[in-house]
Amino acid sequence: MPVIIWMTLIFIGSTDVLSAEHTSRFLVPFLRWLDPQISWAALNSIQMMIRKLGHLTEYAILTILLWRALVDLSWKSSTSLTISLLACAIFAASDEFHQSFIPSRTSSVHDVMIDICGAVIGLAICIALASRKVLKENRV
Repeated sequence: MPVIIWMTLIFIGSTDVLSAEHTSRFLVPFLRWLDPQISWAALNSIQMMIRKLGHLTEYAILTILLWRALVDLSWKSSTSLTISLLACAIFAASDEFHQSFIPSRTSSVHDVMIDICGAVIGLAICIALASRKVLKENRV
């Protein structure tokens, strides 16, 4: 269920709700409060960086949730990792395709690549967690 909820949140975020226009409404005033002299170029760069970090983070979390769900179903860890990465890549591509139909959004192959990088980061976290668990079990 957490995987479906997270995928739904990603899908909702791909609509106009979290478009650059809407996120700038609260981000720009906050950044202006931090630095009243900040330039528009700096504001745009910071907003773009935050949005790309959002892509990275949401897909790292999705991968972790998928991996955990598959491991809980008693799948081998390596199989779970592979399926998690493939599922995230497919979902990332479909998410960008979905965005191509939203007038306030743009579809980008670069965003799919950022999403896949986030999934790889999530996999690295999963591998670290699985290794830690194995080490604990071997000590006992």
